[in-house]
Amino acid sequence: MAVDYAVIVLYLAGMLAMGWWGMRRAKSKSEFLVAGRRLGPAMYSGTMAAIVLGGASTIGGVGLGYQYGLSGAWMVFTIGLGLLALSVFFSARIARLKVYTVSEMLDLRYGGSAGIISGVVMWAYTLMLAVTSTIAYATIFDVLFGLDRSLSIILGGAIVVAYSTLGGMWSITLTDMVQFVVKTIGVLLLLLPIAVIKAGGFAEMKAQLPDDYFAPLGIGGQTVFTYVLIYSFGMLIGQDIWQRVFTARSDRVARLGGTAAGTYCLAYALAGAVIGTAAKVLYPHLGSPDDAFATIVRDALPVGVRGLVLAAALSAVMSTSSGALIACATVAHNDIWARVKGIVPGRRRAVAGGSGDAGDSTDSGATQSGKRDEAHDEVRGNRAFILLMGLAVIVIALALNNVVEALTLAYNVLVGGLLVPILGGLLWKRGTAAGALASVAVGGLTVIGLMVSLGVLANEPIYYGLIASFVAYVAVSLATPPTDPAVLAAWRARLAGRADDADEAPGDGPEGTPEGDTAGAVALALRPPSTA
Repeated sequence: MAVDYAVIVLYLAGMLAMGWWGMRRAKSKSEFLVAGRRLGPAMYSGTMAAIVLGGASTIGGVGLGYQYGLSGAWMVFTIGLGLLALSVFFSARIARLKVYTVSEMLDLRYGGSAGIISGVVMWAYTLMLAVTSTIAYATIFDVLFGLDRSLSIILGGAIVVAYSTLGGMWSITLTDMVQFVVKTIGVLLLLLPIAVIKAGGFAEMKAQLPDDYFAPLGIGGQTVFTYVLIYSFGMLIGQDIWQRVFTARSDRVARLGGTAAGTYCLAYALAGAVIGTAAKVLYPHLGSPDDAFATIVRDALPVGVRGLVLAAALSAVMSTSSGALIACATVAHNDIWARVKGIVPGRRRAVAGGSGDAGDSTDSGATQSGKRDEAHDEVRGNRAFILLMGLAVIVIALALNNVVEALTLAYNVLVGGLLVPILGGLLWKRGTAAGALASVAVGGLTVIGLMVSLGVLANEPIYYGLIASFVAYVAVSLATPPTDPAVLAAWRARLAGRADDADEAPGDGPEGTPEGDTAGAVALALRPPSTA
């Protein structure tokens, strides 16, 4: 095991080193939160695949294969389908918005009144996603070092919090790319063929297991449908996923890179199910399906290879954990804290009538110095929130035991509350802010109420929650005045990748409106015309 330990220790040390290197690059809000919106296709597709394929997809996917056979691939398969749909139909428009959060998109679309409640819902989702990912460290470090649950969570969580806090999205991008490579080698190229060979090949596996293990819908048609509602639709609207779309340097990168990542997810889904099926042949009487991954790694792999595969599992958990953490902190800082404090960046500047560059030329030096100070404060504020949210995630993970229920709760509230107003905003121009708020409130409360009465793991909450959310959105939107034409004009300009009229000074990104200055864009759209 000494060689395996060395592989893991070197891997963890490399993650921290990349966090330190990323800190030197993250000098602005854009660099810190969305890697400067500069990722090319290789980096974008690798990091997107890394964030969506976490511990649940790796350890849980193998467990579902152990329990249901090849149809256990459906959970991860629906994640891949959701990512493909996002990439093909929505990613280009999302990338052109030049915002930082989903709530900023809702503000831009509906006129600045839908962001706070959606921010709270998205924050709760990303927080629970980070918590469930952090809990997975307990399983991995128990197999690796025999550490108890609490120490494992603290150790794994501290490493992710450290490199995420240091360099923000740049650090996470670099570490995710390494984690993608390690995961590909460890799971697809090593564990998959070794597991099948150890089980005697596909013919032997089919001879020893029931026919249901090889049926496409052995897991149940209703379960597959629920996976589509929760995971496929969850991919369309999650802050952790959108924040990666924002890192793409162009529409083409977002579309093609995301399509490549979604296709990779489909292959990964099938690999996990096959590994779990092989584990069922080798170890038919495990106490829990989720023990299948750790058991087959520990007992079937040679020294060195075992360390690399365990590093792959660790990388899967870390990539999702870090992505959820920065998403949680971004929402908490930009969508909730800034609004509560009344200091949404750029609001007063935009209301005053410009981008903030309208002073005379003699003040240009002071203006540039002020911009640098403002950028530093933005990075420092977001860095502080990553640290605070990271500590909160570790504390909650220590107190929480049922991972499946926590993850289901997070996805149910997210999809039930936010799917309709987000997709409605992108696809239906008659949707209004009042309709969006009603949709979030009715859908979210319906989901929560039914989970309380029927149980968190019941299928009905998400079914009826989506129906209630859709009805509320359409009915209230039709019963209220249409969205202000100026707001819709600003929205269409952003969707087309054009700068807002009347704001032509360069900001933090390629647009005239300072990058992510959603409140400023809305204020500019709504201000009265000049009488000059």
